[in-house]
Amino acid sequence: MAPTSNGNRDLYLQDAGNQPSVAVLGEVLWDVFERSTQLGGAALNFAAHAKRLGHEPCLISAVGDDSLGKEAAAAIATLGLDTTFLQTTTRFHTGTARVHLGPGDRTRFVIERPAAYDAIRISGREIEQLIQRAPAWFYYGTLFPSTAEGEAVLQRLLGALPMATRLYDLNLRPGCDSAPLVKQLLAQATVVKLNEEELHAVHEFTGLPTSFEPFCREGARRFGWKAACVTLGARGCAMLACGEYVEAAGQAVDVVDTVGAGDAFTAAFMHGLICQWPVANVAAFANRVGALVASRHGAIPDWTVKEAVEL
Repeated sequence: MAPTSNGNRDLYLQDAGNQPSVAVLGEVLWDVFERSTQLGGAALNFAAHAKRLGHEPCLISAVGDDSLGKEAAAAIATLGLDTTFLQTTTRFHTGTARVHLGPGDRTRFVIERPAAYDAIRISGREIEQLIQRAPAWFYYGTLFPSTAEGEAVLQRLLGALPMATRLYDLNLRPGCDSAPLVKQLLAQATVVKLNEEELHAVHEFTGLPTSFEPFCREGARRFGWKAACVTLGARGCAMLACGEYVEAAGQAVDVVDTVGAGDAFTAAFMHGLICQWPVANVAAFANRVGALVASRHGAIPDWTVKEAVEL
């Protein structure tokens, strides 16, 4: 099925708006490149891209009471994101990550910890506010809950939102990738997304196969996942949803940097599942959105659904 056929183009465009809300927990930080500094953080990136797809993300994070924090909060507001749960703390400085670009998708991050997002605290009143919003999806990664305090916040929110579909995007980082934590988060997830390198880490942690389809199917059987996806960089992705498995080729683009491309892919993956598209369409669309972001500088460049579809 050609993703750029008229029928598929109409499918993608007609569902780009008025989508369910999603709670997003995790980091806001500044990506420090050799010659520029760009706003980022996996949770913020995902929320911004989900917003572009018509969803209403509720970002749960924190910035420092410093110049970078004030600049981040102002920039987040311009992205149209709900900042009700964006906290400001004096405990730690606003997060930063030094970015080392490598060939292809081999980008390394040196992340300063502790950072402001490590100071997130959720009150009973805020829990009630979240429950009233009844988000249909809840996104989390591994970096934020890699501290005891962060894990406690995550577990509290998971308990408060039992009806939300749980989307776990691993985003493993050195020092923030303990086997017990990853296994616990995998077991609590409804939908899982990871890259090929992370697949091998999960194999070491859990014994799940390293072949794509067996990994997805065995993970679904063991943990109860409704969908799973392994991203393969320029080669595309392998995806299981509703019992159907596909491997979709990547979209060729001139890559500027891959920072944020995986987060954009995850937002598009979620979007396609919510819209109940055939899995081949979900995979093709997510590949295009990820490629479009990789063709531009920074984790949250401007882009539209129309551009992704016509890529």
